[in-house]
Amino acid sequence: MMVREQYVTTLNDTAVPATETEHVYRIGIYGWRKRCLYLFVLLLIIILVVNFGLTIWILRVTWFNTGGMGYLQVSADGLRLEGESEFLFPLYAQDIHSREDSALVMHSSDNVTLNARNANGDVTGSVSVGPGQAKAFGQHFTVSSSSDSALFYADSKEAIVGTGKLRITGPEGALFEHSVETPLVKGEALKQLRLESPTRFLTMEGPKGVLIKAAAGAEAKSSLDVILHSTEGLLVLDAETVRLPFLPLGEAGTSADSQGVYNMFEVCVCPSGKLFLSRAGVTSTCSGSQEC
Repeated sequence: MMVREQYVTTLNDTAVPATETEHVYRIGIYGWRKRCLYLFVLLLIIILVVNFGLTIWILRVTWFNTGGMGYLQVSADGLRLEGESEFLFPLYAQDIHSREDSALVMHSSDNVTLNARNANGDVTGSVSVGPGQAKAFGQHFTVSSSSDSALFYADSKEAIVGTGKLRITGPEGALFEHSVETPLVKGEALKQLRLESPTRFLTMEGPKGVLIKAAAGAEAKSSLDVILHSTEGLLVLDAETVRLPFLPLGEAGTSADSQGVYNMFEVCVCPSGKLFLSRAGVTSTCSGSQEC
């Protein structure tokens, strides 16, 4: 738009007004400013179209709908995820469970760690499964059956196995560094049961006795002493034949009675409880022996 302004002046000699030179003023944006403005507006339109296209593409790729996003369904009870999913960062959830007809499987190239935290954010329990080992951290560890009965329980003081039978299938058996309390120790069928202490004592105690029962026989070996001790009651060896094949042979008595039958022996008992053999005679030859 152009505005024209006229100024009328009066000459000194005549009364005829004289017209002065016209001045023109331009209002608006012209030149390189106008071209930059149009270019900026065009750039904004291009960016808007690209963002709108990317938004539509993301919605199509992720299968976004009113019920969720792809295999991820949002409900009042939480989130339901179908198929396999990959999490790049930690996942926080109160409850994770699989479908009724399938198992819950977790894979990781490094390890899988489950942490439980208190209200202050401190870790109170943790389970970590790595390529070489599995670790569990907590005040106590419990394994329960479908009927909520404890199958295994462990804490800093004790470990409890709640099953009716504890089976150890290792070729070397079980190693206990301290005492073991159990009502029954039984070997597997057609295999030997062996209780061994390589460098120390092996002690079996029971307030009402210790019962050792074996259909094929029982054997006790020791590099030092084998002591069968009963504080109250008798020590009974109930068998058809009781053999002591390695009893020492004592010297025969000097009496004439001991010169009789030499192919028979008698078992002698010292006051200390030591047993030894003595050649039998017409009368006992134990008193004349020097073994006691």
